[in-house]
Amino acid sequence: MIDNKIRVIITNNQKAVKIPTGLRMLVRRCCNAVLRMEDFQGPVEISVTFTDNAQIKVLNAQYRDKDIETDVLSFPMGENGKYDINMETGAQILGDIVISMEKSVEQADRFGHSLQREVGYLTAHSMLHLLGYDHETNMDRIRMREKEELVMEQLGLPASSSYIVTDAE
Repeated sequence: MIDNKIRVIITNNQKAVKIPTGLRMLVRRCCNAVLRMEDFQGPVEISVTFTDNAQIKVLNAQYRDKDIETDVLSFPMGENGKYDINMETGAQILGDIVISMEKSVEQADRFGHSLQREVGYLTAHSMLHLLGYDHETNMDRIRMREKEELVMEQLGLPASSSYIVTDAE
């Protein structure tokens, strides 16, 4: 595979959770792993923003008509495999990922795994959305989950046995 230039722009817009050393690098590695798994070609840009529950609740209400905080939001810039191009760099702009660090801490505690595992998983999940994946049907949800877990295993962050997902969540 051609070595693609991948630019991940990470912004921390929250003060609720201290960003652990290495978390930004993990997010970059996660983006790279998804693009490699999907054999995505060419230079890309991805924006990742760390936020808090209050800010993500506003975005969720504004863009999804859901007046509740959520763990992660994805804002794809492409449609049918075609993306906006950064005219300065020639990179395909895949879109924006917004992660609630407060919700990430809550979920890591609830599922009994590290904050790194949670943020990595949310990044992989959102990257798949930026590449056009959805989880509206049960089959799509299963396919996405398999890909997310494959990336987590590649990064050395496999699911713990206590990580159980039910339809109620």
